[in-house]
Amino acid sequence: MNQKISITALASLSALGNTTEEIWNHYLDKNKTFISKKNIGNQEVWAASISEKLENEIKELQESDTKYRNLDKSVLYAIWVSRLAIKQAKWTKEDVFGINIGSSRGATGLFEHYHAEFIKTNKVSTLASPTTTLGNISSWVANDLQSTGPEISHSITCSTSLHSLLNGVAWIQSGMTDKFLIGGSEAPLTPFTIAQMQALSIYSRQKGDYPCRAFDLNKTENTMVIGEGASVITLEAGQKENALAFVEGIGYATEVLEHNISISTEADCFQKSMKMALKNNSLEEIDAIIMHAPGTIKGDTSELNAIKKIFGNTLPFLTTNKWKIGHTFGASGILSLELAILMLQNQEFIEIPFYNQEKRKASIRKILVNAVGFGGNAVSILISK
Repeated sequence: MNQKISITALASLSALGNTTEEIWNHYLDKNKTFISKKNIGNQEVWAASISEKLENEIKELQESDTKYRNLDKSVLYAIWVSRLAIKQAKWTKEDVFGINIGSSRGATGLFEHYHAEFIKTNKVSTLASPTTTLGNISSWVANDLQSTGPEISHSITCSTSLHSLLNGVAWIQSGMTDKFLIGGSEAPLTPFTIAQMQALSIYSRQKGDYPCRAFDLNKTENTMVIGEGASVITLEAGQKENALAFVEGIGYATEVLEHNISISTEADCFQKSMKMALKNNSLEEIDAIIMHAPGTIKGDTSELNAIKKIFGNTLPFLTTNKWKIGHTFGASGILSLELAILMLQNQEFIEIPFYNQEKRKASIRKILVNAVGFGGNAVSILISK
């Protein structure tokens, strides 16, 4: 990277809550998952949903402006966290900043609603098209914040929000802007989305305390669980005094697919993305890796194989948050980055209940964050204290 980039603000909402204190306290509860049974459509399934308190706050936002009443939850979540991040970063209407907030599924709740309406009546409501387009998220956030910089929306499945970070870094490095708001938002707890994951035979049917056994290398069936949430960060050029962390390296790669959702046994895409992100760093400097680890047998083991290919037998501390909050698809990468930042700030490793490992270091200074999506689109981000 040509210059250091500061992460100056972070805001999120997920099953863990939305304040830094409550999110960290929930991470410290090393044996508690925030996944529970939820009625979605005509079935009861495992899911990680936001609290009733947060649902009410989102509802208040929706009712606060007549233009917002027809927006999908994925858009409302993004607006809500973006307001918090901008306030934390102390950006004003005078600041020119870009926005790139993506989503894997987009406005799936509204899309399902309008499609059902069409099947029944052969017609749809007036706002069916504009409220379900992928560009909905960043454009509405820009409208809400009254920003004047570039706005980008995209979907690169589960690595979407880390691709947003790549875009923000690229714009800042180019000199075209010195500030960028980036992240991801997902509201996927809908009947059609659940049915799609079940059709792939990757959705959890587990019983017991841990419905999603992400990075349990002894599991005998897939245990992915969907969660909802949104998270954004603010990026600024240079080394800022108020930085929460710094972006040290970025990496990205794709791999040749055998089928639509495949990943190679040794996750070639992850090997390439991690090598790129680690370019100017020795392996001994990396204290931890926040893994993508979706809770599927192939996904978890292939990523571990890739890490072993890079780091050999001396592995950094490995962890993931999906056993707690489920897989939030397009938002998952930045929510993993949130965990990394909290670990750096609090100087404490967050463990996984079913993976034993030795903590090699007392201090935490550099953490690698991984994400990959359908299509073998891997991203690795290295951040430092």
